[in-house]
Amino acid sequence: MPRPLRFVTPLVVASLIVCVPSARASAQSGPTPASLDEVTDGFSAAIKADVAKLRAATDAFHDLAKAQAAGYPTTTPNCVADSTMGGMGRHYLDRTIYDDKLDIEHPEMLIYAPAADGKYQLVGVEYVVPFRLLPDTSKAPRLFGQELRPHQQYKYWYLHVWAWTKNKAGLFSDWNPAVKC
Repeated sequence: MPRPLRFVTPLVVASLIVCVPSARASAQSGPTPASLDEVTDGFSAAIKADVAKLRAATDAFHDLAKAQAAGYPTTTPNCVADSTMGGMGRHYLDRTIYDDKLDIEHPEMLIYAPAADGKYQLVGVEYVVPFRLLPDTSKAPRLFGQELRPHQQYKYWYLHVWAWTKNKAGLFSDWNPAVKC
């Protein structure tokens, strides 16, 4: 059963609101991403096809400078982690697509995690829809055959997809035990 969101709150606030100037974080030469088969093992052909589409659309963003040129922030958000659940990484939110449209090829957030070599590695994405555009009393939006989950404090629907790294907790889990900040 997923951990209650009340434990996520301070960490997500820090990642979305508190940003520090970028130290020219690089994601271009980190570890090799997991294969599509590794991250989608056990899922249907439709889910694998959707994740493949997402990966094709975000492949260039292994280079953080290319992600920033495409509209993701040039500041480095705090890394979100939990001492018992693992981590989420650094969430780069493109506010220009923070709307009520869900598009597999245009995730609202890119998620990077620190690698052993000190560089940042693209590990996943997060899709969000604000409650002001789709109230929490509405039917949950769906993507990848999954219902987005409501986050009451931040007033949005969300879904993580660990498209670039294997997550033992699950492809759509909030936390990844392998992510350390």
